[in-house]
Amino acid sequence: MKKLISAPYLVWMAVFVVVPLIMVAYFAFFANGHFTLDYVANVSQYANIFIRSIWLAAIATVICLIISYPVAVILTEADANYQGTLLMIVMLPMWMNFLLRTYAWMTILGNNGILNQLFGLFGLGPFKLLNTRGAVVLGMVYNYLPFMLLPIYNVMAKIDRSVLEAAQDLGCNRGRVIAKVVFPLSLPGVMSGITMVFVPAISTFIISRMLGGGGNLLIGDLIEMQFLGNSYNPNLGAAISLVLMIIVLLIMTLMNQFDADDRPLI
Repeated sequence: MKKLISAPYLVWMAVFVVVPLIMVAYFAFFANGHFTLDYVANVSQYANIFIRSIWLAAIATVICLIISYPVAVILTEADANYQGTLLMIVMLPMWMNFLLRTYAWMTILGNNGILNQLFGLFGLGPFKLLNTRGAVVLGMVYNYLPFMLLPIYNVMAKIDRSVLEAAQDLGCNRGRVIAKVVFPLSLPGVMSGITMVFVPAISTFIISRMLGGGGNLLIGDLIEMQFLGNSYNPNLGAAISLVLMIIVLLIMTLMNQFDADDRPLI
C-alpha cells in the first residue's frame, strides 16, 4: 500500500529529476554520439564567472542571515496573537510575482528612480545604483530573505520555553540566553536557511540580468546564453550546469556535515 501511495511521487521524480539529470550528463560528455571531455574542460575558462557568482551569493546569504536572525527572535518573543500577522507581513511581498518584484527595484534604483530623486532633494547624486553588483546582491536579499527567515523561525518556535527559563534562573541575561542557548538550538534552522538561500542565489539569472546589467554576468546567465542566447551551445551549457550542480552538492554536503557535527544534544 505504501509503495502504491508513493508511486506518483516516484514517477514525478523520475520524469522531472532523474531524466533531466541524465540528459544534462549526456550532453556534457557526448557530442554527435561520441564521448568527449572537451566541453567539461572548456568550463575552466569561465572560472571568473563562477567565482563572482559564489562570492555574490555568499554575500547575499550572510546579509539574509544577519537580518533574519534578530527578526526571528522578535517573532518568537512576540505575543502569540500577533505572530501570525507579523509572519503575514514578512511573507506579503512573496504574494507578488518574482519578476514584478525585481522590476520594482529597477524603478527604485534607476538614475531617475525614487532613491536618486530622494537624494536630489538634499542636493546629492544622481548615483549609479542600477547595473551594479550591489544591486544584484540587494535583489537576491530581497527575494530570498523569507527562505532564510522561515526555517530559523520554525526551529526557534519549537524550542522548549522551560529551557530558556532554566538558563535565566541560572543567572543568564537575555543576551547570554540567546548566545548560549537559543543560537545552538537554532543551528539546524540556520543551516537550512543558508542552503535555501545560497542555492537559488548562485544560479539566478533574472536578478543579475535585470539589476546587474551585462557587466555582472553570473552562472545562470551563462547557462541561459548557451541554450537560448546567441552563443547557442547546449553541450557547453550542459557541462556548465553539471559543474554547477557538483559545486552546489559539495556545498550542501559541507553544510549538512557542519549541521550534524554541531547539532545540540539537548
